[in-house]
Amino acid sequence: MRVRGSWPVQLRALAILSLWCGAAMAMEADNLTVVTSYPPSFFEPFQKAFSAREPDIQLTVVQRNTASAVRFIREKPDVPVDIFWASAADAFEVLKQQGQLRRTAPRPTGAPDTVSGYPVNDPDGFYLGFALSGYGFVYNPAYLAENRLPVPRTWSDLTSPIYSGHIGISAPSRSGTTHLIVEAILQTYGWDAGWALLSKLGGNLSTVTARSFGVASGVAQRRFGVGITIDFLGSAPNFPPDSTKFVLPPDTVFVPASIAILARSRNVAAAERFVDFALSEEGQELLLRPEINRIPVLPQVAAKADRNGIALHAGVGLLRGMRFDANLSARRYQLVNLVFDEYIVRKRAALARLWRQAAELAAINDPGSELAGALAEAVQYLGRPPVPREQATGDNELADLSDVPTGLPLPPKQAAFMDAVRTSIEHNLAEAERIMSQASSKYTLPGFKPWRR
Repeated sequence: MRVRGSWPVQLRALAILSLWCGAAMAMEADNLTVVTSYPPSFFEPFQKAFSAREPDIQLTVVQRNTASAVRFIREKPDVPVDIFWASAADAFEVLKQQGQLRRTAPRPTGAPDTVSGYPVNDPDGFYLGFALSGYGFVYNPAYLAENRLPVPRTWSDLTSPIYSGHIGISAPSRSGTTHLIVEAILQTYGWDAGWALLSKLGGNLSTVTARSFGVASGVAQRRFGVGITIDFLGSAPNFPPDSTKFVLPPDTVFVPASIAILARSRNVAAAERFVDFALSEEGQELLLRPEINRIPVLPQVAAKADRNGIALHAGVGLLRGMRFDANLSARRYQLVNLVFDEYIVRKRAALARLWRQAAELAAINDPGSELAGALAEAVQYLGRPPVPREQATGDNELADLSDVPTGLPLPPKQAAFMDAVRTSIEHNLAEAERIMSQASSKYTLPGFKPWRR
């Protein structure tokens, strides 16, 4: 027997439930979440302007450094995120290869296809460049004058012994911007010669900062004189006046800052509208603000930037006319980070000591002698990468190296690989040390003190 009025009650409940679900879906549809490596001084003007233009979209911004943002996207698949927005183009390539990005159509910006060998947009259509930045050196004029140091002009200048103890850099494992310049050096010079250059640079380092912005800050505070960084981090409003100057070397790398829609986006329509805004004239105008300081990709807006002539019409740059292989960079992303940490960061003090000794022996200037031959052999050991170039293509098991948080055990294969890397580094540095120690002990020139371990 049916109870009178029961169906109307049930229908009312269903109607309420339907309205609630519809409201929840609408609420979700109106939400847009962006994860970015940019600081609040960068993203807040975009957030305010976009919200004024699109008041029906609730925009949330999650700020993390590049490596942390990539881990967040990869390891938190159930967290609603729609857009990845950052400067490190190879981080986008990593996410693309892992199926984390969604194709989006390029906008008609009028920007060139490539700048100094680097594609402005992903050729496969998974991420778009919205701004350009150049890599170079920030220096403190007073510091250089006090230490009688010239302003460096090229990347190879930084390997000169005169800069020993005067250079700062951030680790590529902590900074997407540093990772890209390390990868550009490796692609330009080749795996072996590239690591030899980075080893010399490591011997000149004063410190390795925890974050990208710590490089220019350290220069401003005169903790060291020269820093390797990207143009927009070369200054800050809180720095002392005239404490930093930025140099774009002739062999610089101009790289697009990019934006991408994630494959798991729950609000693709709103995400597309944010991409539209970032590449619109209104959005591009925001890049000219002093606190943001990027080069727009829209030529009519970039024309208002003093650096436009440098950026959009740059010469061959560090890549020397070659096309940057973002796919290769992504395949060996963790490999490069791990090798740099073990070889350059953790052995910084040993590299400084050994390269300083090499410079002292070279100053004896006895060409053709036994010393010259021994020094050449020692330098080869100092600059030898701990991983052979045959393993650096990313086409083997090394492509599966993971960024394991500190304190957690490594997977067995990765642990064995890291042990081999450390053993190789220790062997190479010990051989360089032995050869130079034996060679220096045979010289009794006036004023020369044989080197001691």
